[in-house]
Amino acid sequence: MSTRNTYQAGVRLLPNAVTVLALCAGLSSVNFALAGRFELCIAAVGAAALCDALDGGLARLLDASSRIGQELDSLADLVSFGVAPALVVYIWALQGTRVGWIVALIFAVCMALRLARFNTLIDDEDQPPFAKEFFTGVPAPAAALTAGIPLYLFLHFGPGWWSNPVTVGIWALVTAALMVSRIPTLSLKTARVRPRWIAPLLVLVGVAAALLLTAPFLGMAVIGVGYLLLIPYTVYRYKWLERHPEAWGVPVRERRAVARAARSARRLGLRPPLRRRVAGRASAVARGMGGMVRRRGPEGSLDPRDSRDPQDTPRPIRPRRPGPRRPGDPRRLGLRRR
Repeated sequence: MSTRNTYQAGVRLLPNAVTVLALCAGLSSVNFALAGRFELCIAAVGAAALCDALDGGLARLLDASSRIGQELDSLADLVSFGVAPALVVYIWALQGTRVGWIVALIFAVCMALRLARFNTLIDDEDQPPFAKEFFTGVPAPAAALTAGIPLYLFLHFGPGWWSNPVTVGIWALVTAALMVSRIPTLSLKTARVRPRWIAPLLVLVGVAAALLLTAPFLGMAVIGVGYLLLIPYTVYRYKWLERHPEAWGVPVRERRAVARAARSARRLGLRPPLRRRVAGRASAVARGMGGMVRRRGPEGSLDPRDSRDPQDTPRPIRPRRPGPRRPGDPRRLGLRRR
């Protein structure tokens, strides 16, 4: 019995140990930045992102999820992807400027607000069923990745307009705004790939791996820009699911059929069943019904400027006597002369 309890305690400790490793990697990036080794800073933040992806998977796989693990994961993300990138960017390009430290503080505070909102939305039961497929705002690891794009370009191409303190500060503020925004972003944990797209996606993964091996900093910049370009499609997908409740309980693979059915129904609804202008006898009936709503004047004639009380009962309208018609008159058949 004692051995079983020790084994369970060890299993529950493993995801938290990985989270602590992520925290240590994020703090080490600051130490590398103070030494001027910015390429090692990027490697340390990348190791923290890898550990952050593993700890949650281990917790679900080993059924070792706990409240302390969730809180520890949020604190580690704040340090590794909020405080550490802000300090690295400040030491690299913003140190010595008037607003450099303010930019670093804003980035770290926005990361804290983003993680606090994420923790509150976990237990929110008012969200639609499809909301679990999206994040609200750019998640913490992706924000750290995109915030370092100017640094990646600097390490690959050297100094340029991308390493200007003004450009670096503005880009850091843009990334901070994306974190606290309400823009939906795709969650890779719930993403599903269609079978016909598996082979092209594997080829794309191979190209990305080759680019990271030959030109790692340029490859990370391309990946960061590609993630940002994916946001408009994610917003479109979120809005489409929001307008089609019939697709909420449908598996992701079957939503394509729901989209085709919705487009077909929309095409059928574009044309009204009847035109506004009708010919023949129907037009005469329409004009007669329009004359029924008009009221008589005080002299017994039709007068649209009648100012009597609208609650008064109008006098009955005498039907007009049709004039004599010839047997071959086309008006008897409801036709018009051309």
